[in-house]
Amino acid sequence: MPRRILIAKPGLDGHDRGAKVIARALRDAGCEVVYSGLHQTPEQIVETAIQEDVAGIGLSVLSGAHMTLFPRVVELLRERDAADIVVFGGGIIPAGDIMTLKGQGLAEIFTPGTPLATVVEWVNAHIAER
Repeated sequence: MPRRILIAKPGLDGHDRGAKVIARALRDAGCEVVYSGLHQTPEQIVETAIQEDVAGIGLSVLSGAHMTLFPRVVELLRERDAADIVVFGGGIIPAGDIMTLKGQGLAEIFTPGTPLATVVEWVNAHIAER
């Protein structure tokens, strides 16, 4: 079974081009990708992840709200007994925030300019097939 990945846009950020590019790259690499669309709350994202039985969640934030939204998704997964779902993120995230986010349970953070092949290789190495 291929890897199932949820790509989600939490918060009020309305820019989804990057999320769609990542979704397409993962799909082209053989993953099953669910795209939840814009303006999702962390609660909606976790609910979708559990309902869709995904192995990973890729979060995209360009609005600067990553320090609140990303850790909240990880926290909600723990509360729902779904901490085995790997959470990674991307977007305009200052270098100083990356280690903090990893300390809060995010597996990886990708910033603008990361080659798509790098993201795909990381997903293949760190997210289990179902």
